[in-house]
This record gives sequence, structure tokens and C-alpha cells, in this order.
Amino acid sequence: MQLPPSIDAVQELLAGQGYVCGRPLATVVFLSLTLGRPLFLEGEAGVGKTEIAKALALALDRKLIRLQCYEGLDAATAVYEWNFPAQMVAIRTAEATGDRSRQQLTTELFSDDFLIERPLLEAMRPDGRGAPILLIDELDRTDAPFEAFLLEALSDFQVTIPELGTIKAPEPPIVILTSNRTREVHDALKRRCLYHWVDYPDFPREMEILAARAPEASAALSREVVAFVQHLRTEDLFKKPGVAETIDWAKCLLALDVINLSPETIADTLGAILKYQDDIAKLQGSEAKRILDQAKATLDATP
Repeated sequence: MQLPPSIDAVQELLAGQGYVCGRPLATVVFLSLTLGRPLFLEGEAGVGKTEIAKALALALDRKLIRLQCYEGLDAATAVYEWNFPAQMVAIRTAEATGDRSRQQLTTELFSDDFLIERPLLEAMRPDGRGAPILLIDELDRTDAPFEAFLLEALSDFQVTIPELGTIKAPEPPIVILTSNRTREVHDALKRRCLYHWVDYPDFPREMEILAARAPEASAALSREVVAFVQHLRTEDLFKKPGVAETIDWAKCLLALDVINLSPETIADTLGAILKYQDDIAKLQGSEAKRILDQAKATLDATP
């Protein structure tokens, strides 16, 4: 599928995949696609940074390649590795038959037949559907050396394998990087990208999202769920619930045939919206009722 020709087209494209996108985010996505620039998305966990890459891949019918970052991730692991068990089998077979010289065997062992492609190398390969979408997820979990390597890889869209040489992408992939901002990512890498902070949505936007992702929920229940979560985010919590938790909670309530929120229902289902015991403990007793009363008062005051 061709790239969207306008900002409005980006919003329509993503909406078709159930991703409700505000105009500022749609604008930076449009510019990233049009200019071929990597897109760097920062924000709290669960606000939809990863989902936008998935939605784009489905909407554009492109291959999605995901590099999940973690502490200790190095360049070699992100690019490639050799299939050592298969190489050992080939060596033993060659020794048993004696039909190949050492040079021939070495050439065979370090060929594409024994190469295991990891996300960065896979993203450099041509694809019949067009440039793939490379999602580099939670970059803030890695360290400075990997960032430096990534800076070079994203500048030239090429990687080097000592045994094979340099492999350059015939068409640069569509790159989306995400960060939960557990640490600051270096400015040099950010300068290579278009940047956008993905914030928690306001009430109307979160209602739109919930309607798209949990359409079975009634309007009344959806309003109570969103209002409660919005008020919950103002509390002093270790981890505030994201949009993903709002959707999960609504689906849990639907599975329990809940029509309206009550303190008892909230207490029974807190594990869907809060993921730390200290946060759950804060909402025990009268706290859940207090927040629910505030949410309902807000809804009553809203025309």
C-alpha cells in the first residue's frame, strides 16, 4: 500500500486499525513517513507507543520487525549470529567425507546458509511489500555503547558483518523508536529522529480509544471506567495506569457482566489497572469509593 498523502489520511489509516490518533501525533507520523526520518516516541508505559508501529504495519501491509531492547543488549545480538550447531555438523561431515578443502569449508561455513538474521539485519533486507517497519522498543533499557552503534546504523542504514562485508538496505526501513524515559537517551540519537511525547489522553480521546478497542462496553460503563482511571492518574501511585490498562479493565468488567462500577467491583478487579502491590494497597477500604465518588461527580457535572 502507498504511503498516506496527508495528515488526515494518516488519521484515517490508523483509525481503520482501531488506533485513535490525535492530530499532533498524526502530523509527526506523516512527516516521518514522507521524509524517511526515524520517529522517536517517548512517554509513560501503556500510552500506545508500541501499538502505533503495529497499527502502521497492518494498515500499510508492511512487515513488522521488532527489536525488544534490554539491559546488556549488544550490536552483535541485534544484528546477527552464526548457527554454531549447524556449523559443527557441517565440519564433522566434511571431516568424515574429506571432499572439501579447508578454504572451501570456511567459505561455506560463513555464508548465508549458516547466518541467523536478527532484527537490524532483517530490516536491511529487501521485501516485496516495500520497506519494513522496524520497531526498536524501549530503547531506554539499553546502554550508551548500543546507542552509539545504533546512531551509525540509522545514519547509513547499513550493517557490517566481518565475514560477509557491509550490507546496505536497498530501501531504508520505516523506523520507530520508543522510550519509557527510565533514563535519558543521548541527544545525538534524538537529533537523527523526529520526536514526539505521547501523553495520557484527555477524557474525550480516551473515550474514543475505548469505543474503538472495546466496542461491546456500554456508553455508561465506558464513561465511568474512563472517569475513574483519569482520577486515578492524579493519585500518588508508583505506576499510573496507561490506556492499555483502561482497555484491559473494561474487557475484564465486560467478562464479569458488570453494568456499573461499585467499590466492591473495583476492589475485585484492581489487578487489571494497577500492577504494584503498594499501589493496590492504597486503594483498599474507602479510597476506591472516594475516587469513584469523585469520578461520578465529574460525570454528573459534565453536560
